[in-house]
Amino acid sequence: MTKQSILGRISQLMRANINALLDQAEDPQKMLDQLVRDYTNSIAEAEQAVAQTIGNLRLMEQDHREDLEAAADWGRKALAASTKADELRAAGDTINADKFDQLAKVAISKQMTSESEARAVEPTIASQTQVVDQLKRGLETMRQKLNELTAKRNELVARSKTAAAQQQVMDAVKSIDVLDPTSEIGRFEEKIRREEAKVVGAQELAASSLDAQFNSLEDLGKQSEVEARLAQLKSGGGSGAITAG
Repeated sequence: MTKQSILGRISQLMRANINALLDQAEDPQKMLDQLVRDYTNSIAEAEQAVAQTIGNLRLMEQDHREDLEAAADWGRKALAASTKADELRAAGDTINADKFDQLAKVAISKQMTSESEARAVEPTIASQTQVVDQLKRGLETMRQKLNELTAKRNELVARSKTAAAQQQVMDAVKSIDVLDPTSEIGRFEEKIRREEAKVVGAQELAASSLDAQFNSLEDLGKQSEVEARLAQLKSGGGSGAITAG
């Protein structure tokens, strides 16, 4: 993964508006689950790429230090060779003095090469240091976004479960509402009322039948009295008052 693609991915995720995404989602919980997975995967990929970028920077820094150390070492060698040449020349040994001066020149040339290489890599080190700092900040922001997403997802799941539990309780309460004529208890009460009405009807019917029986007995008593009076008339042979028997 190149530096540009790493920065692009981090910038895209940093700009992600969670609330706007949720507003557009048909199933916010599934949307959040997918976002959490995407962020987690992106963070893992970015961490590997950033680690590689940091590793490359550390290698350049190490090479830079080695070039500086080499330049300093060649400088010490040039000084030592030059000092030796001066001592030999002072002693009259110009041939060996010239040799050591030549060695000093070689050492100085090596020193200049190392210094040049160190200077050449310094802008790249500065640029890469800036990039690494940006990547680190971006990764930290991504981790914060992931924490925000996870908290949002957990909150949504908890709210969804609470709403489902509340709906379940409301449905249960509704199913046992004694005032609701469509509930089981309401139907059972209506059945009992019909049975009670049936008993009342039977009682009224039984009462009317009993009244009819008593009326029949009264009619029978009157007929018996008529027969008795008639028999009395016949036996008495007269038309006197008839006493009730």
